Amino acid sequence: MADMRIAHFGHSCVLVELNGARILFDPGTFSHGFEGITGLDAIAITHQHPDHIDPERIGALVRANPNARLLCDPQTAQLREESWEAVHAGQIVRVGDLTVTGGGGRHAVIHPDLPVVDNTVFQLGSDADPAQFVHPGDSLWVPPVPVGVLALPAAAPWMKISEAVDYLRAVRPRTAIPIHYGIIEPQAHGIYFGRLSEMRPDGSEFTVIAPEDQTEF
Repeated sequence: MADMRIAHFGHSCVLVELNGARILFDPGTFSHGFEGITGLDAIAITHQHPDHIDPERIGALVRANPNARLLCDPQTAQLREESWEAVHAGQIVRVGDLTVTGGGGRHAVIHPDLPVVDNTVFQLGSDADPAQFVHPGDSLWVPPVPVGVLALPAAAPWMKISEAVDYLRAVRPRTAIPIHYGIIEPQAHGIYFGRLSEMRPDGSEFTVIAPEDQTEF
């Protein structure tokens, strides 16, 4: 696998540098520090909820990165005024030398009484190794290929900790990094991270990237 650098800006917002491309995922309302980023090759939005696309800050981010491709789920492409490209499950998009493959398609069920929105899982890599990095957004979709680094939802209104553990075990990534924990108090992080680390499958590492910090893989 090629060298990868991941920076975390809180909740589900991560900046991934891989195969010469820089892609920012899910700059939402619970994320901070992404506002001044420039030189992006793409901005990717998994789904329309504001904790994944902040309606107050996304416009400035797009204007600061005029050459970035705007990739998102089909419904977000219809809702936004900017030139967002809908990425469907199974669709392959090229960003420079990087292969971006769509997966999943639907948000996890929050409650049967609530509508289920679109959610595109983004897989980054190459033709030979397409899932070197996977951002599932708000879903527990399991890629059909080996996964290098999984951005693992750690806490969500639509998920129990047992479901997060089962998802981690089903994917069996080389490394899992927790995301989507902006909804819990910092003092509670250890409860979630401890369970996920202790109960991860054999062969998988669990690495926490603190908000506004970065790690190389």
